[in-house]
Amino acid sequence: MAKRKPNPGEQFINRELSWLEFNERVLREGMDESVPLLERLKFLAIVSSNLDEFFMIRVASLRRQRAARARRKDLAGMTAAAQLKAVGQRVRKMMAEQSEAIRNATERLAEHGIHLLELADLVPEQRRHLASRFEAEILPSLTPLAMEDLSAAPILPGLRMYVALRLTPGTPEAPAEPDGEKFALVPVPAGQPRFLTVPGKDGLFLVRQEDAIVENVSALFAGYRVTAACPFRVTRDADVEVDEEDAEELLDAMEQAVRSRQRRAVVRLALPADADELLKDRLMAFFEVSRQDVYEIDGMLDGRALMEVASRPGHDDLKYPDWPPQPPRDLLGQEDIFHLLQERDVLLFHPYESFEPVVRLVERAADDADVLAVKMTLYRTSGDSPIIRALARAAENGKQVTVLVELKARFDEAKNVQWARRLEDAGCYVIYGIAGYKTHAKALLVIRREAHRIRRYLHLATGNYNDSTAKLYSDIGLMTTDGDLTTDAAAFFNLLTGYSQPVGWHKMTIAPTQLRRRFLEMIDREIEAATPDEPGLIMVKINSLYDREIAEALYRAAWGGVRVRLNVRGICCLKPGPTGGGDNLEVVSIVDRYLEHARIFYFRNGGHEEVYLSSADWMVRNLDKRLEILFPIQQNGLKRRLVAALETYFADNVKARRLQPDGTYKRVEASGEPVRAQERLHHEAVAATRAEPPQTSFRPLRRPQR
Repeated sequence: MAKRKPNPGEQFINRELSWLEFNERVLREGMDESVPLLERLKFLAIVSSNLDEFFMIRVASLRRQRAARARRKDLAGMTAAAQLKAVGQRVRKMMAEQSEAIRNATERLAEHGIHLLELADLVPEQRRHLASRFEAEILPSLTPLAMEDLSAAPILPGLRMYVALRLTPGTPEAPAEPDGEKFALVPVPAGQPRFLTVPGKDGLFLVRQEDAIVENVSALFAGYRVTAACPFRVTRDADVEVDEEDAEELLDAMEQAVRSRQRRAVVRLALPADADELLKDRLMAFFEVSRQDVYEIDGMLDGRALMEVASRPGHDDLKYPDWPPQPPRDLLGQEDIFHLLQERDVLLFHPYESFEPVVRLVERAADDADVLAVKMTLYRTSGDSPIIRALARAAENGKQVTVLVELKARFDEAKNVQWARRLEDAGCYVIYGIAGYKTHAKALLVIRREAHRIRRYLHLATGNYNDSTAKLYSDIGLMTTDGDLTTDAAAFFNLLTGYSQPVGWHKMTIAPTQLRRRFLEMIDREIEAATPDEPGLIMVKINSLYDREIAEALYRAAWGGVRVRLNVRGICCLKPGPTGGGDNLEVVSIVDRYLEHARIFYFRNGGHEEVYLSSADWMVRNLDKRLEILFPIQQNGLKRRLVAALETYFADNVKARRLQPDGTYKRVEASGEPVRAQERLHHEAVAATRAEPPQTSFRPLRRPQR
């Protein structure tokens, strides 16, 4: 009997549900007793910040599709309405689990002298102290909003806390007037600590700022009685697009787009589970949301505030041990980075190895009299970026500095506008990308005049030029003077800044013109090269996989005898098992102290192994809608190092979870020695810096003995 072709629901996993499974893995780290307690708080906070972005972008998009009555189905065969229903059910379950995890963590924190108090926990002395602090520190900055009597209701920005109130004319001594009820809102001041300290014996006692307002808010409304009060929080649609073809000034257009987010539709209203019903109805009407958009939480409305507690100094015994970045092994003992790169390529593996050499390369280029020009892409960078300062200094020193600042990097638009203006003021040539595409590639090119020639120095990377996240994200960079790669990089920058056509690449592969085809060719080549004696092997480490063509090619490879091993941190549309490649297809995910961000691609290629790094994931947006770079690792020692890193990731049996056919993930069963990939990679980086350099001995020749 012919095998039945599986339908989409059997072959692919829905993107949104797959992402929620990733956030579930983050939540599980926050619930894991083996994780230090304050680190668990960080994971629980990340669950909330992840969900915020998910609602602002993904749920907002689904709502617009549903409103437009779009009939298009996703890879899994689900309509927008079906996805919204499934997402709502899954998120409510997740938030309930998160609330329970926060309560459990709070109980454990109390055992260590850190007390996160609810209003019901306060003793009289603490209430008096809280009232005093409220009057002195909070009350002066509060602005009550009588919503029913304002001719134009103010815009309430998303991702902030508010307190809603029902007010009745009267005083505690006088009876209330039943027909004079009012509805008011009080914004919780932003920019202040979310937790207030109150006195207590043997430890630290903290109260949430919004609870302090609820407890003392009657001081704002003389002549009224507060009959009900509850904190709430809204999440707004933040998926703002700019018409680049019509925008004469892209900087101004992006600034306007960022501001417009505060006026877009509310996609989620978060309320306490015991919120007053009339207040709930008033808020739903005010924000024009349905019951489906209301999330009632039995616990903290904004788990992000836990990061404030987890980041407090002290209690080091409740945190991960320090893993300081090590000096890169390829640069040990080398002061002149230009001289070293003339001899060999350098691989940088962050955060196990320091990001400082990348900063040093830009700073050296800024001050070196022989450097003629610097070209760079900036997608995201840190708040006080040393790279921005170095680029500005290079321009002020008379060098030609060209910087592509990607203004469309979501949620970093305002910061990137600021950097763009600063670089322009310093004399840099600032480019804002290619119309219709995001420039997601990470590239730095330094052009230097040397004896009888011009030499190019190149840095390519999987992650951003951000010295802060380089301590938290796992990324890989390559420094090289390889003639073909540097020529390709020069052509890439010409593509960004001029009218050059994307043709004639030597070793790089560029999206959106060639990258999809190149990946498909390499997958098909692996199928052709596979034999029973030497089966094919594909090992890939990426952030996300959601592309039909790539997925079907991987299924085809697995059924064709190729072992396909995928380490996918987040979204993965593939379904391992009977409909997806059988035992030859493996998908694992690692969530640990560092965010896995590197993209590594390995193909056995019939014994002629190839290893690539890239800024791109296997997503439609990366392959078709962004400017991305795939580049080869050529030196054998660096290849072996990356293959060993991949094997370490697949050997993880402590933090790894394996994708199941139903779309859920199950912790990899430990067998033999425990392997925690990130810990092993850290120890290897430490060992490499402590290894003695190879000793060269000289032995004089002696006359042979007769």
